[in-house]
Amino acid sequence: MGLLYLARLYWLQVQSPDLEAEARRNSLNQEIEHPLRGMIYDRNNKLLVKNKLVFDIKIIADEFKLQDTATFCKLLEMDLATFRQHVKNAQNGLQRFKPYVLAKHISQENFARIQDRISDFPGLVVEARGTREYQYPNLASVLGYVKEISPERLKTDSSKYYNQGDVIGKSGLEKSYENVLRGRRGTRFTMVDARGVNKGRFKDGSCDTLAQTGSDLVATIDIDLQAFGELLMTNKSGSIVAIEPNTGEILSMVTAPNYDPNILSHSNPTNNKKYVELLNNPEKPLFNRAVSATYPPGSTFKLVQALVGLQDGVIDSTHTRLSCSQELVKCHIHRTPLSLHGSIMHSCNPFYYKTFNKIIRQGKSEDPDEDARIGLKAWFKHAISFGFGQKICPDLHEEKKGRLPSVEYYDEKYKGRRQNWRLANIYSMSIGQGEVSATPLQLANLAAIMANRGHYITPHLIKTINNGQTPLNPANLVKHQTTVDPQYYEFVTKAMEDVVRVGTGHKAYLPDIRICGKTGTAQNPHGDDHSIFIAFAPRHNPKIAIAVFVENAGFGGVWAAPIASLMIERYIQGGTRAENAKMVEDIIKTNFITRKYAQLARNKIRRESARKERKRLSVPNASPDIIEIHNNVTAALDKKETLLSENITLAVASAAPVNFKKINDTANEIPLGASQSMPQNYKNREKQPSKPVRKRRNKLKQ
Repeated sequence: MGLLYLARLYWLQVQSPDLEAEARRNSLNQEIEHPLRGMIYDRNNKLLVKNKLVFDIKIIADEFKLQDTATFCKLLEMDLATFRQHVKNAQNGLQRFKPYVLAKHISQENFARIQDRISDFPGLVVEARGTREYQYPNLASVLGYVKEISPERLKTDSSKYYNQGDVIGKSGLEKSYENVLRGRRGTRFTMVDARGVNKGRFKDGSCDTLAQTGSDLVATIDIDLQAFGELLMTNKSGSIVAIEPNTGEILSMVTAPNYDPNILSHSNPTNNKKYVELLNNPEKPLFNRAVSATYPPGSTFKLVQALVGLQDGVIDSTHTRLSCSQELVKCHIHRTPLSLHGSIMHSCNPFYYKTFNKIIRQGKSEDPDEDARIGLKAWFKHAISFGFGQKICPDLHEEKKGRLPSVEYYDEKYKGRRQNWRLANIYSMSIGQGEVSATPLQLANLAAIMANRGHYITPHLIKTINNGQTPLNPANLVKHQTTVDPQYYEFVTKAMEDVVRVGTGHKAYLPDIRICGKTGTAQNPHGDDHSIFIAFAPRHNPKIAIAVFVENAGFGGVWAAPIASLMIERYIQGGTRAENAKMVEDIIKTNFITRKYAQLARNKIRRESARKERKRLSVPNASPDIIEIHNNVTAALDKKETLLSENITLAVASAAPVNFKKINDTANEIPLGASQSMPQNYKNREKQPSKPVRKRRNKLKQ
C-alpha cells in the first residue's frame, strides 16, 4: 500500500502533464503586447490614417499609496466619486495584487503634463497603446473606424484571436481589411507568486514573442478630389462616386452629409457628445449613401434600354424614329419623332416606353403573358450583366445590391392575385422608375462601362498591400463583359457627348474636355425629385467615370451635371478655372437639406389644413361668408410656413432631429381669423350643403 501511494505521488508531482501545466498557469502571468495597426495612404502616397500613442493609467491597489486625493484627481481630471469607485473595485479580492485600469486613452499632450508626477504615487502603472488618427477630415465612411470589441462579437470570434479590451475594425476599410491591418500581437511571460506579485521574466524572456505591426494599405482614392467633392456637397444629401474606367479603381467616394473620422477614433466627453449628435442627425451622416442607399436610376437607365434594344434588333441607330406620344408616360417639350440619337439627347420617355415594349413583346409565344415572361427573362439577362441587382465592390461590407426585378420577383409579388402580372405592370422600368433601384456606385460603374465600350473591371478601393508584397484580392481584378456587342456602344456614346454639348446636360459642358453624359431625375414620393447625372471623359481614352446624386434637387441637368463637370475638370486638369469659381460658390451655398425639411413640414401643415377646411365646407354656409373663410385660412397658412421655415433652418443647422410636433404646435397658435369665430350652431350642423353653397365651393376649388 505504501509503494502504491509513493508511486501515485511521484506521478502527480513529477510525471503528470496536466498538473504541470496547471502549476505553470498559477506561477506564470501572460501579458499581451498590442501591435500598431497598419497605416493607410491614398493613391499619391499621402498619409490618410496613422497611429497615435495613448496611455492607460493603472493602479495596483496593494501597493498604491495616496496622501492628497484631491490633487491626484485634479491631475487626472477625474471626479472624486468616480475615483473612489475605481479604487473600491481595484481592492476587491485578489484583484488588489493586479493592475486595474483607472484612466484610459490619455493623449500624449495630457500625459506629458502629468508624467513627471507619476513617480510621486507608488503603485501606478502606465501602459502605452496605439489609437487611430486621421490626417484629413474627409473620407470617413470609406475608411471606417475601430472600436473595442463587443462581448457579442467576442463570443462569435472563431479565430480566438481577440480578448476583451482589444480593438477591431467596425466599418469601412478598417473592417474589410481587419486581418491585414491588425498585425500580430506579442506575448511576454513573467513569474508571479501566489498573490500575483511580479517576480521577474520567465526564462529570461526566451519564450516571449514580439508584436508585429500590421501591413500598410495604399488606397485608390485621390484625397484632393475627395475633399473637393465633399466641399461641393456641403449642405446637401447625396453621393458622388468617381472611377478610373480602365482599372476599376475608385477615385472618389463622397457621401453627404459627412463627418470628421477623428470623432470616432477615441473616446472623450467632447467626441462622445458629437457622436450622439451624429446618431440623432435626421440626415444620417453615418450612413454610406454611395454603396448603401438605393435610388431609382431614372433616365440614366435609358442607356441600358437603348443598348439592349440595339442588341435584340428591335431598334436601330439609323432608321428607327418613334413619336413622343404621351398617352401613358409624360415627357418634356422637344421635337418629335426622334431617332435613337435624339432620344438620348432629349431624354424622351415615350421613346423608351415603346422600346421596352418591343424588347418584352417579341412574339415568341402566342400567349401574351408567356411572351412577356420570355421577354423579361431575356431583358434581365442583359441588364444584370451591367452590374445591377448585385454587389460589385468586395472592399465594403456595407454595400447593398439594389434591385433588378426578375420574372421570379414579379411571380412572388403577384402570387395569389386573380390576375397575373403583365407588361402594363412593369412598363415604368423602361424609364428607370418602378421596382428597379441602384446605388450611386452601380451608376458610376455604368458610366465606366460606357467609357470602356462594353466591359468593367471590378470597382475596388485598395491599390496595393504591404508595398505589393501581399497579393490583392483576385476578385478586384476581374474583367466583366456585358452581353451587348461593343459595336453598339459607339452610337450611344456619341449621343451622350451631344447630351452635354447641346442636350439636357449642357450645364456640364467644358470647352476643352469632351464629356459624355446622361441626365436623370428620380421620382421621390416624399418631396422634390432627386437630381442624377452620370458621365465619363474624355470621350476617347477616358480617364474618369462619375455618378452624382443630389437628393431633392430636382432635374438632373440643373445641379448634378455641373457638380460632375467640376469634378471631371479638377481631376483631369488639376484645378478649377477662374470662370467657374462663381459656380463653385453658388453650389456650396445652396442648402437642399433645409429646403427638403421645410417642404415636408409645409406639406404636412397643408394636408392638415386642407382636411380641416374640407370638414368646414361639408356644412351649409350660414355665417361668415365662405370666401372670407378661405382668405383668412390662406393668410394664416402663409404665416405658418414662414414660422416653419425659420424653425426648420435652426433645427437642421444644429444637427438636431426635427420636432414636427413642436413646430406644428407653435404654428397652430397663429389664429385663423373668421374661420375660428364661426357660430357654434354653424359648426355643429350636419345637413348637406345647399346647391348655391356647392357651386361656390366648386368655384373656390377651381
